[in-house]
Amino acid sequence: MKRRNFTLQTTFSLLAGILLGANAFAQTAPPSVLTGTQAPIKLIVPFTPGTGIDLIARTVGPKLSQRLGRPVVVENRVGASGNLGTEAVVRAAPDGQTLLVSVNTLVMNRSLYAGLSFDPVKDLAPVILTSWGQLLLVTHPKTNFKTAAELVSHAKANPGRLNYASPGVGTPHHLSMELFKNTAQVFLTHIPYRGTAPAVTDLLGGQVDAMFLPIHVALPQIKAGKLVALGIGSDQRHPLLPNVPTLSEAKAGKVNVDMWYGIFAPKNTPNDIVQAFNREIKTILASEDVQKAFQPQGMDPANSTPEEFGKLVERDANRWAELIKIQNIKAE
Repeated sequence: MKRRNFTLQTTFSLLAGILLGANAFAQTAPPSVLTGTQAPIKLIVPFTPGTGIDLIARTVGPKLSQRLGRPVVVENRVGASGNLGTEAVVRAAPDGQTLLVSVNTLVMNRSLYAGLSFDPVKDLAPVILTSWGQLLLVTHPKTNFKTAAELVSHAKANPGRLNYASPGVGTPHHLSMELFKNTAQVFLTHIPYRGTAPAVTDLLGGQVDAMFLPIHVALPQIKAGKLVALGIGSDQRHPLLPNVPTLSEAKAGKVNVDMWYGIFAPKNTPNDIVQAFNREIKTILASEDVQKAFQPQGMDPANSTPEEFGKLVERDANRWAELIKIQNIKAE
């Protein structure tokens, strides 16, 4: 009798061990919904190589390939302010083989381009928020502005006399300044360029007075004394520039123009595929080497559930739609 009890106990223990082991494996192994095929996963970047968005795709892609045992290919589809690449994902089969890596320009375009044949918010399935980027309000030293409040005061006394640069109509740099203008109730003349490089060149040369720039672009020029940082368009200061106040702290209005970056799938992609991608990419984003790769681009790693990211995208779409309407901004 004792021997039988021992045998039963041993059997139960073995079964429990097998179940625990299986559960542990299920928690650590890649989700089978993403590993049942060798078909390549395509990460579409709607902007040129070398951008922050491209860096995200080329950092996450190889690690995702390694985890899933599947090829992951980055494809740059440039054109129409990101709309060309976005539409390619919208039109792709919702089978988990095509993803979009994008930035909040996505939701700005929704209101800027009335003739779009798709809705960049409703026709995509949010997968995960990957990172945040901040924009700085900077000026040329010759303006003699030391604070954002001084710029606002001068602009109110001299409407339209100050000008500002942007890489083009509808870019985050442009809409950030328009939000700043609307919040501070001032008018600065917009001078759009074709890209960030020529805009920065003229800003450094003193041909334009001010601009919103990503931290990683502005920082070397600020350290060299070629630009003056007036404030950061965020709710909090940034560790790279701890002495630069937020625009709210600088008495220039509560202006948050943080840029989000994230990954999307085509609409109607099965929820189990979306959730599986979310889990895998969240693990990748938590790795130390990914965080180090993001830092030179001034991006702060982040993550979210698909649902949280979806709510952020929708809120941001409504916010920028309201500004675009108020400021009567038209795409070129």
